[in-house]
Amino acid sequence: MKQYGIALDLGTSGIRAQAVDLDEGNVISAVISTNHPLPGFNVTDHLHFALESGGENAQNIIIRAINQIIEGLAIPQSNIIKLAVCGNPIQLALFQGTEIRDLAFSGIEKLRSMNVEVQHRDAQILSASCFPNLQLPPNCKIIIPPAVCHEVGADAIALILQTEMHKHEETSIAIDFGTNAEIVLFHNGILKSASAAAGAAIEGKQIQCGMLAAPGAISDIEHTMDGYQLTVLNSDMLPEKGRIINFSYPGNDLESNTELLPIGITGTGTVAIMKEAMGNGLISLPDICTEDKMLHLGKDIFFTNNDVKEAGKAFGAIRAGYFTLCQDAGISVEDVQIIYMAGASGTYVDPVKAQKVGLIPPAVEKVVRAGNTSLAMARQLVIDETHLDEMTRMANDMRKNYFSLAASEIFKKVFILELSYWLEGMPMTIYRNLLKVYRFRDMPEIQGKLNIVNDFNKDSGITTYTNSITIRKNEDVEISGCTLCMKCQAGCPVNAISVRASPLSPAISVDGSLCLGITCKRCERACLENVFKLLDFFN
Repeated sequence: MKQYGIALDLGTSGIRAQAVDLDEGNVISAVISTNHPLPGFNVTDHLHFALESGGENAQNIIIRAINQIIEGLAIPQSNIIKLAVCGNPIQLALFQGTEIRDLAFSGIEKLRSMNVEVQHRDAQILSASCFPNLQLPPNCKIIIPPAVCHEVGADAIALILQTEMHKHEETSIAIDFGTNAEIVLFHNGILKSASAAAGAAIEGKQIQCGMLAAPGAISDIEHTMDGYQLTVLNSDMLPEKGRIINFSYPGNDLESNTELLPIGITGTGTVAIMKEAMGNGLISLPDICTEDKMLHLGKDIFFTNNDVKEAGKAFGAIRAGYFTLCQDAGISVEDVQIIYMAGASGTYVDPVKAQKVGLIPPAVEKVVRAGNTSLAMARQLVIDETHLDEMTRMANDMRKNYFSLAASEIFKKVFILELSYWLEGMPMTIYRNLLKVYRFRDMPEIQGKLNIVNDFNKDSGITTYTNSITIRKNEDVEISGCTLCMKCQAGCPVNAISVRASPLSPAISVDGSLCLGITCKRCERACLENVFKLLDFFN
């Protein structure tokens, strides 16, 4: 009888999974979700939701989503004997249904006042029977890797082990580009790790026409003699040359050799848009310089001034993050020789464009595109669970040099400079002068050409997703007392609400893939009868 394992990357923006034939060690199918099952676009949104709706409810929603993913992998569920999950501490705690208040609140005294103990979050091997409603055989092993601390999790450990950055002499930085970006500096034999809350724009979310990677998503843009050539993901999730467009004119597409039509913009596409538009005078920070203050990429697909700001905040958080780690280590970003780029955005973004917008250090010599290291680590755990011991040893070692960006005065000052640059248009010359005022090392200009190495061999299968799933997109809920005033729909800033105007049974649906979550709740505040409750749509 064939035996299968599932490798699961539980990310902040969505879920990626691979089915592994344990007899052969091969990936036989792969599934990606287009959104996270909980409303909101960052870990703070997810924590708020779990605290307000209850951890058990949040866990149930995540497990239902994982069941959808497992079904999409199209393997006999009765033959699945292992599932390994990798991700940041918040996502793994929500999946396990364990204590999350030590992740939501900071400060020992605050936690003591709430009678909350800081969790160790060590490695565990459980059975599927410990997870209510998980549609796997009860004796199926669930492999949970360790976290370094409350901010740095198994995904950061995976980043180091999969890139093997610690086995080389060169000073290097590894970044898992995502909503919650993991950053690791290796210098003089010491690993220093941190986590930067970059925001969802780096993965295509919080961009008005943004989306996670899926067929029809714009993943890159190149400036040509005739305009700007789009690269769009095709039905096999592979990049394909698309139409040539003119940023300034909506729908004014020039002829090209393909009819591949875009439907949205990925994180890598966002990086490309920012680089090309800034480099060609179409963006003068913080504003778009076209007549209607938008960049047009096709019919009903555009990039706005607000998108520029969201992208800038994400880029700025990551640049401030790696700058801070270097400064704390007593080196300049100019001393970094190698960068390892991981995660979906880090793997598929053009490194040259990424460097132009500050996502990688300006003087780095070599770029290694490492693939989805979190998913690759989960797959290794499925094939050989003794890797859990290796991750535990690495977690113990990393705890000695964990760096909290949130508590760093260096990060606070540099991030303010980043916000001034991206959101206020402060010139880089002033930025660099202020670094001198703070007695920080310089942020030099870009130097030389990049030596780009693709190292996807450890991430087999990631480029060939067999299924793409949208989780809990729309579900009607009948609202007692609803008068069909439509205020909730009008008040939603992301058009996530639809009202079925039937006088017999008023019903409302919320698109969970768009909803901003508990931290927004404009829909509730807009309801004249006070009967709209957002939590009713997520249980």
